[in-house]
Amino acid sequence: MKAAAGLVQFSSTFHSKNHLLFFNPFSSTLSEPLKKRLYSKVSGMASSFKPEQARVPPAIELAKPPLTKYKIALCQLSVTKDKERNIAHARKAIEEAAGKGAQLVVLPEIWNSPYSNDSFPVYAEDIDAGGDASPSTGMLSEAAQRLQITIVGGSIPERYGERLYNTCCVFGKDGVLRAKHRKLHLFDIDIPGQITFKESKTLTAGENPTIVDTDVGRIGIGICYDIRFEELAMLYAARGAHLLCYPGAFNMTTGPLHWELLQRARATDNQLFVATCSPARDPRGGYVAWGHSTLVGPFGEVLATTEHDEATVIAEVDYSQVELRRTNLPLACQKRGDLYQLVDIQRLNCQ
Repeated sequence: MKAAAGLVQFSSTFHSKNHLLFFNPFSSTLSEPLKKRLYSKVSGMASSFKPEQARVPPAIELAKPPLTKYKIALCQLSVTKDKERNIAHARKAIEEAAGKGAQLVVLPEIWNSPYSNDSFPVYAEDIDAGGDASPSTGMLSEAAQRLQITIVGGSIPERYGERLYNTCCVFGKDGVLRAKHRKLHLFDIDIPGQITFKESKTLTAGENPTIVDTDVGRIGIGICYDIRFEELAMLYAARGAHLLCYPGAFNMTTGPLHWELLQRARATDNQLFVATCSPARDPRGGYVAWGHSTLVGPFGEVLATTEHDEATVIAEVDYSQVELRRTNLPLACQKRGDLYQLVDIQRLNCQ
């Protein structure tokens, strides 16, 4: 057999010349010329899959974060009808978390108000106006600056003109509002005999994904129901996020089945950290939260969690694990851009 057809001679090793990826081109039993031909063939096949085209525009390379390791706190708070009490209670939880070394503090979804369509208009704040018009975000700003920490401020009902939003504010350790995420996917579900809720009766859906550079890395923000939409998490990963934060209040029907499952799926699919923060469970409330605030690592492992009572989960985020797991499982260079693509509309339109 001619040298040009030499690859076929090894077909019994890797079954056919179309399955070179199962063959080791660096085997010490091969001649150098043959190694080069085999390596060239393998590389050519990989490049023909066009992994760089699986994200449009191409994914942003993961930047080195300001910190490799730090402590995160997930404050699973009890929520009452007393707004002033809720604000004071959240401030105390933030202070205690900072006192234990947390450099990033995350609050729950709708922590200053009962979770109900009747309550949203009553408790809503004009975040842009600030001051007395938004005492909740005023407290978050002051606490972040005084304690020198980053705060992902859960979410509160926001009033903007004639519209209401479910909004998460992120504050840097200088107390400056770094980002504002309005819930993109409204919680409209109907499971007969178990739960029916329509956020769209009072709330308006947000229009923009939110990714923010902070003193603890690049964070993608979602709120509760947003976690069900893997495209958003994929988009954040393609924009170079180190961590995804989802303040959320899953319920007693979907919580046991889906809460941890979705967190682990988002973390595993995108090989990054996922943090969630729920309100504590109040069985007497009109809406009963599942609880179980959790931190998940980039291999899909639950690093820290709690039950349904009020608690603060404090755990370590180690970004070196992101690089490690992406080396263990090099998914980014194995994507099939020749078969599928995720298109980031906003980034594409900005080019």
